[in-house]
Amino acid sequence: MDFLDIIKNAKKASLKLANLSSETKNLALEAVADSIEKNRQKIMEANAQDLVNGQKLVDTGELSQAVFNRLKLDENKMNAMIAGVKDLIKLDDPINKCLLARQLDKGMNLYKMSCPIGVLGIIFEARPDVITQVSALAIKSSNAVILKGGKEAINTNRVIFETIEEALNNLNEYPKYSINQVFSHEDVAKMLDMSDYIDLIIPRGGNSLVKFIKENTKIPVLGHADGICHIFIDETANLKMATEIVIDSKTQYPSACNAVETLLIHKNFKYSNELIESLKNAGIKMIDAPESWAFEYSDKILAYKSVENLDEAIEHINKYGSGHTDAIISSDIENAGEFLDNVDSAGVYHNVSTRFSDGYRYGFGAEVGISTNKTHARGPVGLDGLTIYKYKLYGRGQIVKDYADGKKHFTHKEL
Repeated sequence: MDFLDIIKNAKKASLKLANLSSETKNLALEAVADSIEKNRQKIMEANAQDLVNGQKLVDTGELSQAVFNRLKLDENKMNAMIAGVKDLIKLDDPINKCLLARQLDKGMNLYKMSCPIGVLGIIFEARPDVITQVSALAIKSSNAVILKGGKEAINTNRVIFETIEEALNNLNEYPKYSINQVFSHEDVAKMLDMSDYIDLIIPRGGNSLVKFIKENTKIPVLGHADGICHIFIDETANLKMATEIVIDSKTQYPSACNAVETLLIHKNFKYSNELIESLKNAGIKMIDAPESWAFEYSDKILAYKSVENLDEAIEHINKYGSGHTDAIISSDIENAGEFLDNVDSAGVYHNVSTRFSDGYRYGFGAEVGISTNKTHARGPVGLDGLTIYKYKLYGRGQIVKDYADGKKHFTHKEL
């Protein structure tokens, strides 16, 4: 099937998906989870081949170590993939929810109802678990999806997709061509030019990928280019808490977009030296004079600086941050409140690791990515972020002329 046929079929499927029952969607999710479990070994073998090929690309400089780190599937990730799908079954159906009910006049009622976005285009690097997350979210939110993964994960992507496709094809009620996958580099350019068929593009990858997509399409793009996350150590911070949180934020998964990249320390914090030594002992390379304060290391490297006060910390974050996730470690509730109110990021945290910025950890079941946008969806994007709404107006023959002429009047009464 050529690319245009795939896109057209996905568009047709999206119209059918909008009317699926919650029961049918949950049965589809259950089938997908079971199929992944059944094919676990096959998926792991495909991933092992991608890792061998990926290491060659790292050795030749064609693939960064950070991207390679995201490529690996282990038993924990496999378990998380399956759990993420099953968790979505438990969540409420986000479609056809009444968001507003208002009487405009007697016999004329307005309803704001949630509905699917339509066709999602997902372009991602490495991270083959993205296919499962996105497909599951698309199923529950009644969206069709076109998936384009990177060549470094082509074997894993293909097997996971085939596993999901097989599960859905066995359900007669579920529309065919709802979940689709394309493979060639040329397909990316074609996707970006399909504004008549694709309603939203979601990129998941490095800065260069996201920038390229945003600059080369008229389709709305949801995502983030950088993960420049900060932690501010206030003067009242507890040393043990600060140490554990910073180490977790930097080392638990250094290549994640929500790993901390810059540490700001209040000049009056008494334990700065002890904190920095503990971080070094944890294997973190500390840099006090980076070439740029807006750099995403994606490694066990942490830039740090001393700041005069809370205001300087907030100013620094709003200037150099990417609007992703930033945290304050403080025993002062007022300072914490000021930080959370004034840092302009999708996630602002008090006394917790930046690594909590994640759809699964938020209880969204899974996520299609983290958005730093200020329209439609922000932060980890789960089910609600994959819906939009429409207005349904029910009347009895009313015309605007009667209201313009003053013969009739609006009641605007909440129902």
